[in-house]
Amino acid sequence: MKQTFGNLRLRPSEREGKLIKICEKKLHAPVRSFRILKKSLDARDKADIHWVYTVECSDEEEREQEPRYEQVKRQPRVYVAGTGPAGLFCAVRLLAHGIRPILLERGRPVEERVRDVGKFMADGVLDPSSNVQFGEGGAGTFSDGKLNTQTNSPLNRDVFRTFVRFGAPAEIAYLNKPHIGSDRLREVVANIRRYILQEGGQVRFSSCLTDVEVKDGKLSAVFVNGVREEADELVLAVGHSARDTFEMLLARGFEIGQKPFAVGVRIEHLQSAVGKAQYGSGYLALPPADYKLVSHAGERAAFTFCMCPGGVVIPAASEEGGVVTNGMSNYARDERNANSALIAQVGPEDFGSEHPLAGVAFQRKLERAAFTAAGGKYFAPVQLVGDFLAGKESYYFGEVRPSYARGTSFAPLESYLPPVVVSSLRAALPDMGRRLSGFDAYEAVLTGVESRTSSPVRILRGDDLQAAGKEGVYPCGEGCGYSGGITSSAADGIRIAERIAAKYL
Repeated sequence: MKQTFGNLRLRPSEREGKLIKICEKKLHAPVRSFRILKKSLDARDKADIHWVYTVECSDEEEREQEPRYEQVKRQPRVYVAGTGPAGLFCAVRLLAHGIRPILLERGRPVEERVRDVGKFMADGVLDPSSNVQFGEGGAGTFSDGKLNTQTNSPLNRDVFRTFVRFGAPAEIAYLNKPHIGSDRLREVVANIRRYILQEGGQVRFSSCLTDVEVKDGKLSAVFVNGVREEADELVLAVGHSARDTFEMLLARGFEIGQKPFAVGVRIEHLQSAVGKAQYGSGYLALPPADYKLVSHAGERAAFTFCMCPGGVVIPAASEEGGVVTNGMSNYARDERNANSALIAQVGPEDFGSEHPLAGVAFQRKLERAAFTAAGGKYFAPVQLVGDFLAGKESYYFGEVRPSYARGTSFAPLESYLPPVVVSSLRAALPDMGRRLSGFDAYEAVLTGVESRTSSPVRILRGDDLQAAGKEGVYPCGEGCGYSGGITSSAADGIRIAERIAAKYL
């Protein structure tokens, strides 16, 4: 008989095998099937830190059945523009229904992309088509590989199951704060590509969607690097940095609206300091500590985002003459520093224009200002927290050294961020420091600019998930304004794949 038991506790030093013994006592029988449903760390009492589990077990052997998908009756010509989570998971689900998609990726395979990013970090040679924003796997490939999501979509379980199927750690299915890590996520992405090719799909690299053709309100063709190809369906999984694609779609009459997003900086502390603040003296025996903070002390709410324990701040530009930062952690999270975005929201009231792409122009202005403030060469502007709070310039680092590989130059936040964001962050830091000891430490480092937190646009779609007035075109994922993060983007890709498949069953 299958039963679920919750609130089972283990100390960090205890092995998970003990859970089976606990279940056997509760069942009064040997356990023949066992599965962890949830696992989270309770560190509220530093003297009694423990793992909390919810498990499912049975005294009978059970096998999870693989889902079966109805096969399409005819083969449509489906293009998927973009190979981030939305595009890849859309393609995998299309294949499950017997549809062999054609994936278009303006960048390069993940193996080559890693080398291009390394070259940019080393010598400042930016490839606008192959960088942290563009290339196989999307922007999330160079991140912490976080799978946290605020959505309760029933598709989330499908997302986790698919990640595990292609090589992600099995624990992501039950951890309260699951992550894959940038290093392991690259392997997963390559495995998905191999599967798509094996099943008859296509993955075309250095292939940019340059135009779309819509006749009588219905998609008729796509243009790939300027060459026309007939198409039945098009999934726009282009990512939040596809600015030229947004311009093309606007010119072709797609309805595009402005969308709020957030901007600011990356803040770095020693990971050991974060661990001590969160766990106390026993932090070395526990996973690298994280945090999530919000402050309403300033004119705008400020918050931390995409926190990377044991990670690095990376150069994430995709256009020449602009500085962009992002955070990245490998699976082990074993780098010296912790970093997080420290940001405040901006919106149409800040963009200075009603143009649908005014948010893009706003981002670009901040990125170019940061480039200039740091003296060019894609160096990033940095300032110590203590100097920022005191309104002084920084001249030296303390114990916290910036991890931004391209190089840094001291420059005040005022030289590239809007005044309302600067004042909001200045008010937020001491407020956050009262809730996380050391968060506003003098020697913590602020590195700018964090400008690509989410898409600055929303490409409007209807209840049928198709672009307004454009049958056969499906705006998808974070870039089009319908998700935020890896899990919700992948789920949106699956949702659209199901909608397309339903037309041909």
